[in-house]
Amino acid sequence: MAGRWTDITWQGRSARAWVPDGVSHDDFEVPVLVARRTEQAGAAVRRADERLPGAWEPIVRMLLRSEGIASSDIEGIRAPIEDVVLAEIDDDVADDTAAWIADNLAVVKSAIRAAGRTSLSVSVLNRWHRRLMRHSPLPARLKGRFRDAQGWIGGTSPLDAVYVPPPAPLIGNLMTDLVEFANRDDLDPVTHAALLHAQFETIHPYADGNGRIGRVLISWILARRLAVSLPPPVSVLIARDPGGYLSGLLRYREGEPDAFVNWFADIVTRAGNASVVLGEQIDELLAGWARTVDALRADAVARRLVNLLPEQPVLNAAIVATRLGVSERAARGALGSLADRGILQPVRAPGSHAGRPRSWWSASDLLDLVVGWAG
Repeated sequence: MAGRWTDITWQGRSARAWVPDGVSHDDFEVPVLVARRTEQAGAAVRRADERLPGAWEPIVRMLLRSEGIASSDIEGIRAPIEDVVLAEIDDDVADDTAAWIADNLAVVKSAIRAAGRTSLSVSVLNRWHRRLMRHSPLPARLKGRFRDAQGWIGGTSPLDAVYVPPPAPLIGNLMTDLVEFANRDDLDPVTHAALLHAQFETIHPYADGNGRIGRVLISWILARRLAVSLPPPVSVLIARDPGGYLSGLLRYREGEPDAFVNWFADIVTRAGNASVVLGEQIDELLAGWARTVDALRADAVARRLVNLLPEQPVLNAAIVATRLGVSERAARGALGSLADRGILQPVRAPGSHAGRPRSWWSASDLLDLVVGWAG
């Protein structure tokens, strides 16, 4: 097994925790068949990046939203996508759950943007964690810091848990080793991503949020090692095969990393292929919208507003006025025009009340594509 058991005491009773071996200097040579799978996965990621439609930025934003939503959904954190988009705009008009998911999305975006220029460090991980847990009930002293007590996964305590990670005093050295491993560049990128994620989850360094930070690491390293602008939303496919995921992690901890790498490579390949399909669906929808407003005069605010929707699929007159440089009256007219054409639908913000009469609108067809992909 790739590690050792260590004895711990929990409320006066004996239990055992698992301490993984360090990985920073291991070679990790995978069998030929697994290596072929990882090469195919890397090619699928690059192909997806290359085949994003010409107007790729809107597609990127939608794919990022699907990743953030799916990663939170794995942890049982769910909210309507309109609420999540509202939380991206303004915490005051969203409930805490939607804001928490929006925080996950913000961390994913930040990690991908920094992947090509910033090495991983403990401080970077802690910054991600602090941002991720901003709206969580986790005590403030544990936000952006490693856990200071024994953790466990499944069960009610370390005595009946499915998995008991290393004791808190060992986390610092294990994470220093993991960061060194993350910054290597001599491994196949997909193998590297799989092993980095599995080792992070095995250490389980935080009191909460380990799964989401572990999946952010996947996005970070695929973007970094494959030099792509957007890695596919792997969380979506992980969420669809929890049994395969948990089985793979177990085999990794039992000294069979090849099994997890093989499973992971398949997930990445399918995510890459599916993201191309989603990109084509979004591009087709945007083209349909353009045809719908084609009869409007070229300088019509409604026509310009269509181009804003992929970036801002939930909005109000104030946002439209600011982004397009028009009056709120003109913005309201444009919103109504798109609503009449079935492009926008009214939506009620969770934080709406008598003192906040502002009307919100949603490009529901666009958001439904993301929900369908992430769900």
